[in-house]
Amino acid sequence: MNRDVVYLTEFCSHQHVELSFIHSLEEYGLIETLTIDQSLCIYTDELPKLERIVRLHRDLNINPEGIDVINLLLQRMENMQQEMNELKNRLDFYSKNNE
Repeated sequence: MNRDVVYLTEFCSHQHVELSFIHSLEEYGLIETLTIDQSLCIYTDELPKLERIVRLHRDLNINPEGIDVINLLLQRMENMQQEMNELKNRLDFYSKNNE
């Protein structure tokens, strides 16, 4: 599969963040990078996630540890929302069949 990439030096220059911040995000497992021609890159489909992380860091001054916790809580909330939707659909199905 051929996926497009963004060079992180360009991203950092555009977003005014240090490459060391990107390295710390990778250390915490928040993003996955790859090296192409000795340049650090990220897949374009991961770009919205990285931009959200940078906004949390810049706007709210949240460190990588805090961002990791926030991502975990957001994932849990999303899972609970999906579970609630599934349960609601089941309830709707059974209440329609009992009418």
